[in-house]
Amino acid sequence: MSAGDWKSRPEGGGPLAYRAIFFIADRGGRAVARLALYPIVAFYLLVRGPERRASRAYLARALGRPAGLIDVARHIHTFAATILDRVFMLRQGMDRFDVELRGLESLEALLDRGQGVLLLGSHLGSFEALRVLARRRPQLRVKVVLDRGHNAVLMRMLDALDPQMAANVIDAGQDGPSIALQIKHATDEGAIVAMLADRAGPGEPATTVEFLGAGAPFPTSPWLIAAALKLPVALAFGLYRGGARYELVFEPFCEALSIERRERPARLAALVQRYAERLQHHARCAPYNWFNFYDFWQADEASYLSRGAARRDPGAAAGGDVAARRAG
Repeated sequence: MSAGDWKSRPEGGGPLAYRAIFFIADRGGRAVARLALYPIVAFYLLVRGPERRASRAYLARALGRPAGLIDVARHIHTFAATILDRVFMLRQGMDRFDVELRGLESLEALLDRGQGVLLLGSHLGSFEALRVLARRRPQLRVKVVLDRGHNAVLMRMLDALDPQMAANVIDAGQDGPSIALQIKHATDEGAIVAMLADRAGPGEPATTVEFLGAGAPFPTSPWLIAAALKLPVALAFGLYRGGARYELVFEPFCEALSIERRERPARLAALVQRYAERLQHHARCAPYNWFNFYDFWQADEASYLSRGAARRDPGAAAGGDVAARRAG
């Protein structure tokens, strides 16, 4: 499954499945609902072959060793656990969670200048944890750019849990100028606008940079928007640490981004590479938090795994080098 095909994958459940989980969460609480995650993980392991293979290929890169079925199960379980926690975060806030905040002072320092901030996240950990930041710090206004059309069933049910939070979503399914206009309106009022910056949609402009040992495509739209609006940029990572523990990490990235047209390709590549390096750092620190379940590198996953085998077997090194050149 290539990077361009990720939107074509069906949702992992349907209205009945989601309602069942929501019902269990509502009646049994978080502890009981977490028990229901195990059959869900088993289902994905058995039925969702492309996601299973993508998980193994990614984990081999992040862990630096071959990934087994237990690793894949842990990866899927981490994803399912964060989805479940979104229910409790939206309905009850963060009080039941042990959340460590790191670097929030740097984000607030940017906001103190009277201008909004573009906060770039990723599919690493829980982006939902960033949405409820406004509940912990009511003085911070947070808008989130999300594609309502992707996983539409789940989005509608989560929106129903907290309509006020849903009202702060900027729909990424709109055309580019409409998205940029809404971001400008929000940041002109001093808001934080959070958006994901690690997955390019079909037809979206992207640039290829080094990430976890090979070239991978990253979208350039977030950086073009920041440059057009001359916005400061910060990074955010909402890492799930197991149990009820989360770590929200904020990092300043650049001030009042501006890119001259003549230097645009080189400047964009440099910005995206810096972003990819920070994402890589956190992915290696929390490898099971990565939730891009498709061939992110647009390469044959088997060739990467074979290269890993070649490194462990010196006699196969020559074949591994050839595979590396082809995949790169």
